[in-house]
Amino acid sequence: MPSPLKHATFRQLATLHAVSRLGSVSRAADEMHLTQPAVSIQIAALEASAGTPLLQRTGRGIRLTEAGVLLAGYAGRVLALWREAGEQMAAHRGVFSGTLRVGAVTTAEYLLPPMLVAFANEHPQVKVKLQVGNRDQIVHMLAAQEVDLAIMGRPPGELKTTSMPFAKHPMAFMAAPKHPLMSARGLDLARLVDANLLVRERGSGTRTTVERLFKEAGVTLRIGSEMSSNEAIKHMCAAGFGIAFLSLHTCVLELEAGLLALLPLPGNPIERDWYVMHLSAHQLPNVALAFERFLCERGQLLIQQQLERSGLGRIAGKRRAQAASKGVRPR
Repeated sequence: MPSPLKHATFRQLATLHAVSRLGSVSRAADEMHLTQPAVSIQIAALEASAGTPLLQRTGRGIRLTEAGVLLAGYAGRVLALWREAGEQMAAHRGVFSGTLRVGAVTTAEYLLPPMLVAFANEHPQVKVKLQVGNRDQIVHMLAAQEVDLAIMGRPPGELKTTSMPFAKHPMAFMAAPKHPLMSARGLDLARLVDANLLVRERGSGTRTTVERLFKEAGVTLRIGSEMSSNEAIKHMCAAGFGIAFLSLHTCVLELEAGLLALLPLPGNPIERDWYVMHLSAHQLPNVALAFERFLCERGQLLIQQQLERSGLGRIAGKRRAQAASKGVRPR
């Protein structure tokens, strides 16, 4: 019996996959540089081959039917395999090329671009596709295989991943230089509870870290204001609206300019790790394997150079030395 998808084309599968990922015919059309009618024609042709509807119109737009979800999953796997075949053929000819698909949490967008540039300069035939989002969004992209590698501060427990730390990640409580807590003695987390703590939204890595810090200290966390971007938090903090917990990578200019300062809190800043990870069951393309190796071998050095150029390495080092002299270890 002939396959019902015998006449389906890669173009049709790619169109369905784009609609599935983006949740919209118009967004799929924009990404594929097609008109919306052209996308609809591709989907209609694929539905004819499949012998069943793949999309269903709703009051809020469209959604995939059960058959559409099933076929979109296979389409993603077919397209990934074909992309891998192309990369392997290029490698067979002695050409190192392909598309590096990386997902990074919002904070990592401050440190990752120089690494991507360094890698791309060494491999000029490689294209880079970087997607940025909060932790939950990047975990979703990784699970859906929309990215091959993910960069975040802690491996997701809900996915089976192969994760490797590649650099230290300094994070700190900070405030405007004239904030009353900057001159406080005996400062601890309990004193921060009523200081209008500015934090990221649920689902972000820094929010998860600050919640864990308070829990480990046995202090009830009281959120002052919740914001969806590091930039908003920095501006509000610099204006004296409250204190913030942020990655030092996000605050290079503000700390250098004296708009923000580290709170005199024992163990501040703290250090965590940056991880690069991929799905354990997913065979990585050669270009992703190469970048993963690049981060593990050179990531810490490149980040340290960034921090030293900005003066943050000196600030963090001075604080660590002060803490060590008092017998306080970063948590």
